Amino acid sequence: MLIRILFLSLLLVFPAGAQGLLPSSAQTEESRVAEGSEESAAAVDDLVRILEDDAARAALIERLKQAAPENGAAEEAEAEAGDLSIARQLAEYTQGIAEGASNSVRSIGSALGNLQALFDGTLNADGEALRQFAINIGLLIAALFGSFFLLRLIANALGRMIAARVSARGVAARITGLLGLAVIDVASILLAWGLGYVLALNFGTTSRGFMGINQSLLLNAFLVVELIKLAVRIVLEPRFPALRFLPVTDGNAAYWSFWSARVISLLGYAFMFVAPMLSGLVSRPVGGAVEVLAMATAVTIGIIITLQNKDDVRQWLGQISERRGNDGFGQLLAAIGRFWHLVVIAYLVALLVVWFANPDTALPFMIAATMQSVFAVLIGSLVVGFISRFVSTGLSLPDDVRQRLPLLESRLKSFVPAVMRVVRWIVIAAVVIAIGQAWALFDFASWIGSEEGLAVAGSVVSAALILLAAIVLYVVVASWVEYRLNVNFGKVPTSREKTLLNLFKNAFTVALVVFGAMLALAQIGVNIAPLLAGAGVVGLAIGFGAQKLVQDIITGIFIQFENIMNEGDVVTVGSWSGVVEKLTIRSVTIRDLAGTVHLVPFSSVDQVSNMMRGFSYHLAEIGVSYDSDIEEVKSAMHEAFDRLMQTEHKDEILDDLEMHGVTGFGDSAIMVRARIKTLPGTQWGTGRRYNQIIKEVFDERGIEIPYPHVTYVPAAGGGASKSPPPAGRVEDQSEDSAD
Repeated sequence: MLIRILFLSLLLVFPAGAQGLLPSSAQTEESRVAEGSEESAAAVDDLVRILEDDAARAALIERLKQAAPENGAAEEAEAEAGDLSIARQLAEYTQGIAEGASNSVRSIGSALGNLQALFDGTLNADGEALRQFAINIGLLIAALFGSFFLLRLIANALGRMIAARVSARGVAARITGLLGLAVIDVASILLAWGLGYVLALNFGTTSRGFMGINQSLLLNAFLVVELIKLAVRIVLEPRFPALRFLPVTDGNAAYWSFWSARVISLLGYAFMFVAPMLSGLVSRPVGGAVEVLAMATAVTIGIIITLQNKDDVRQWLGQISERRGNDGFGQLLAAIGRFWHLVVIAYLVALLVVWFANPDTALPFMIAATMQSVFAVLIGSLVVGFISRFVSTGLSLPDDVRQRLPLLESRLKSFVPAVMRVVRWIVIAAVVIAIGQAWALFDFASWIGSEEGLAVAGSVVSAALILLAAIVLYVVVASWVEYRLNVNFGKVPTSREKTLLNLFKNAFTVALVVFGAMLALAQIGVNIAPLLAGAGVVGLAIGFGAQKLVQDIITGIFIQFENIMNEGDVVTVGSWSGVVEKLTIRSVTIRDLAGTVHLVPFSSVDQVSNMMRGFSYHLAEIGVSYDSDIEEVKSAMHEAFDRLMQTEHKDEILDDLEMHGVTGFGDSAIMVRARIKTLPGTQWGTGRRYNQIIKEVFDERGIEIPYPHVTYVPAAGGGASKSPPPAGRVEDQSEDSAD
């Protein structure tokens, strides 16, 4: 029954450095206050206890052997030190693991034997000291935890009031409320701790103003344990969800708070109070047995918790991976979700084995490395989370900037997420490096501080800055070209400016990519001279093998110099006519009247006809009947032009109607021609409206616009017949005839 009570009283775990708090080398309270004449007797008693204990005696013999090695053993050690083969290092590593596991099993067996000896009464213990300890500790426990329970009730009531007042308010109010609640909880812990010291100094079996060392151990353990538990409660806040900032459910917050509190209490009170107390009152082996039992229990609880949450964590990480579209980072999270529990269990078992094997040096190292790793992962997660939220939220420019630079927002949305993804992987790499540094897998700090490390880091940073500067320069130049081509702001660009600015942007982008890549490669130590020479050879080979491409480029250069066409012009290039949509150094893109896009390489262009250079003409060539009065026709055409000048097309007409007169005699009409001078590109709209007005004026004046038509005349004597007549005559009624 007593061992069950002891086990249940130790159910709590937090491997955060309690081993460093264990006063394993401290002497007992009685030996510290004893007179100098009794020190030698206490030392003899300690030696007797060591010799009586098999494990302690074996450890003492081993240390004595190590203190006086034989010459042969020393030579063998030197030989082994000189042998740095991978096989020997692997053998030494596996040997250490096997010895650690063996020592772990031996420690557990020794601990259980010591506890059995304690409960069987075979170990000697000072009965009076136990009686005084029971009285003092009993009073202190009752007063300490009783007062703390009452103070916690008051703190919870105040916390409910604070949570109710800030639940519907902003983040600042919630932070203030959380800080206020933390202050109240800290005050309750300090009040209970202070009250415990007052009671320990004034009540019990010790003289007033004095207290036993075990009472001080309990009070200090209480302070440290409750403050750590308070820190966990502030983060999870299972009592008041309105004050919780961590994105977890109420059930998860209560679950993790419950088990964290018990783990913290288990290790805290076991290592800081129970084990030192039993070491002083009974024997060191008994105190060590309690430590072994507490550590094994804590690791067991950790493994059980890990297995309980295996599927939940895997599903949570899988959902994150799906939300990210199973990208590279998402696949990494999914892989971690499948195997995380195995890693955690292996870590807990390794922690237990290392603690059993070498608690003085290995355990503090593992605890420090673990805390550094957790801190690195936490900081990296916050940074990666911020970057992911920034990328998912996107950029939103002000309306004024969006109007001036319509393409800037889309351009930034294409560049910024890519840069942020690179930064995210850099952060992940930094976290991995920090974890490796914490576990002494490699000494990155020393390497980065060396000349080689500084040179490599400087080269990488310089290359990254060059690439970043190239991206920024591209965005700036592209935005300037976009602003210059924006017809809503500043000077309206001409067709020539549109063409040259687009060509400049394309050429600048190509040059920037080439020179930026070359400079970045040069910064990281790549010799770019062979690359330049190779590029020249490749260019020469391309020139011979792709003569058509070279011809396209050369012809395009001369076309640009001669300025025969620009974007927006209506041209005829080869056999294609239409509007120039895009003009590069190699080809021209034309959209015809039917909307079909034609890509015409300059090597196939023999001539270019531009219909929009300087000014244009609408050529009105009208056919009238042979019996029409030509002067009347000219007057009608002038009247139509006067009516045209009263329409919206008047601003497009540059001169008066240019009358050419009769230009030809057709089979059924006389051709009368006039010409209207217009702004370039407006001749078609002006001409269509002028033709419409010509038709109206000719109808009003009775001027006939002849057109070919036929009349069917049956043969003589033919009447209505069910079958077509065998023969007949077809006459052009537009001609004068005897019929």
